[in-house]
Amino acid sequence: MTDTTTILILYYSKHGNTQKMARLIARGVQQVDDCEAIIRTVASEGVEEMTAADPFITEQELADCDGLLLGSPSHFGNMAAPLKAFIDSTSQLWLNGNLEGKPAGVFANSSSIHGGQETTLINMMIPLLHHGMILAGLPYSEKALLFTETGGSPYGATHWAKSGRQSGLDNNEKQLCLAQGKRIAEIAKKLKSI
Repeated sequence: MTDTTTILILYYSKHGNTQKMARLIARGVQQVDDCEAIIRTVASEGVEEMTAADPFITEQELADCDGLLLGSPSHFGNMAAPLKAFIDSTSQLWLNGNLEGKPAGVFANSSSIHGGQETTLINMMIPLLHHGMILAGLPYSEKALLFTETGGSPYGATHWAKSGRQSGLDNNEKQLCLAQGKRIAEIAKKLKSI
């Protein structure tokens, strides 16, 4: 029996765009043998767990993951408040070093093409660095980075949602989501075997 490498995909989504990205990233994780994607969301005002698109995250699930992908819409160049509130509540994990040495990546979307995607990604990285996680972006060997005209960044997958509408991800954005899930899974699997 093999030991499964668990990649947690934790996101907040108000209009469904970040959720679509999380689903694609999970497909990328599943491309790696013996890797499992677990998709979770965070509690937010007015959303009960039974009506949420995915189960709410628990601190134990975060502590137990082998790798993490964190996703949010861009709210003024930062992650959404419900996601930040959860991250801010993880001090005990930080004190215990539960996330140290585990790989992590970030993904985001915005309603305007210059809506702060990259600053959102960078701002999401900061608490992960404090937790001692190993950050991994997307290398330029991912050719979609060279051709994208909407979303995509070496810092992580992004999507331009076009003024908040439920616009679909274009082919380059989809490819970068798949690649990011696969990359974090591969890194986590290698680190776990050391």
